[in-house]
Amino acid sequence: MYSINAHAKVNIFLKITGHKDGYHTLLSRFMRAEDLYDTITFEPCECESFTIEGCEDIPLESNTIFKAYKALNAHTGDLDILNFFYHHKVVVTKRIPAQAGLGGGSSDAAAFMRLVKKTCNLLLSTEELAKIAATIGADLPFFIYNYPSANVSGFGEVVEPFEEAPLTLELYTPDIKCDTALVYKTFKEHFLSDIRLSSFIGWDQLTSRELLETIHDPLLLNDLYKAALIAYPNLSEVAKKGWFFSGSGSTFFKIKN
Repeated sequence: MYSINAHAKVNIFLKITGHKDGYHTLLSRFMRAEDLYDTITFEPCECESFTIEGCEDIPLESNTIFKAYKALNAHTGDLDILNFFYHHKVVVTKRIPAQAGLGGGSSDAAAFMRLVKKTCNLLLSTEELAKIAATIGADLPFFIYNYPSANVSGFGEVVEPFEEAPLTLELYTPDIKCDTALVYKTFKEHFLSDIRLSSFIGWDQLTSRELLETIHDPLLLNDLYKAALIAYPNLSEVAKKGWFFSGSGSTFFKIKN
């Protein structure tokens, strides 16, 4: 068997910087959540077609792992990939909650791509793999590079490692699933015209601890929190004082005492 862990992420801060070609641009600090991860395993199995177990609630065509499989095939034309998955199935052990702002689906797809690169000996650099991944989803390049902490900008394709002491984070995910597309749409409708780039100059140079201990307001740290509260009013009922909001939600986090 071949196996790899697909870690969750949190957004220490997330600022929308603009809107172009139908998509939002951003500047964000992504941090890998060391203690929360899914596991992707390739198990021997004679399969008539590409087979995924552990994600039965997601249609195959919508599954980010399947999208990653198709993207790798289209880019490389490598028959070793096709042959490998006639003799192996993908088994996903899920621990990261869905629609929680933790990047679970993106992390799974990126980990799948990294494991395929290794098992099928693909002659692709990490940079090439990240470019392929970016065609699937905005968060995937961060997970391809697999940095513990990074500043992410543009549409998510610019990933710059950030050297800092790792933080032990406590996560709290209420029973509310936040649709990323709806949260971004709500931001565009209500807050896009309010963007002030000067308000967060230098944030990408501060450590994550400095950011969380200096800027106490989760609404300031994450532009999408305001939109999520409009799209999902119940979030305000479960929010806890001193906790911050990750991505498009619904997970809250804080530094673990």
